[in-house]
Amino acid sequence: MPTDYIRYDLLVQEALRSVVRKVLGDAARGGLPGEHHFNIAFKTQAPGVVVPAAMLQRYPDEMAIILQHEFWDLEVTADAFSVSLNFSRKPERLTIPFDSITGFSDPSVPFGFKLEPRVPSDAVKATPSTREPARKSGLAPTAQPTAATATKPKSAEASAKKGEPPAEPEVAKVVSIDAFRKK
Repeated sequence: MPTDYIRYDLLVQEALRSVVRKVLGDAARGGLPGEHHFNIAFKTQAPGVVVPAAMLQRYPDEMAIILQHEFWDLEVTADAFSVSLNFSRKPERLTIPFDSITGFSDPSVPFGFKLEPRVPSDAVKATPSTREPARKSGLAPTAQPTAATATKPKSAEASAKKGEPPAEPEVAKVVSIDAFRKK
């Protein structure tokens, strides 16, 4: 097999991260248009991730957030985004580097993709993360907390390696870029 000196897989991953950066930047400036909303999964132990201690304890590896009705103070930089969300009716501030994102979708259209975090999984577990307390934003708690759920993706490839049956297919199937690479 020829060597891929160009590393198309990494170029595509960076292009997909720029999609997330762009749509979040647009949402920060003008809000979410129409029925658009975003599901964003990320590694909670990745360097630079700041989440409430209770959420880190509940989701020690990966979690997903939904940006739809109840989010505030969305700020987007070249490397990360920060947003305030309600958890158990308590506003909390999260900071999520784009390199930690493992999945993005907009169920209103539907559109979505999976990403490989840029930090190797061994480094994520070995890196002690500094957790900052949530900033006081002066937000009044609202009636319903913003949905935040853990995700435990189980790829067919990982299941096959472990000798397990493949996971049940989901409604919208997202294929990893690695599925198209010749091994």
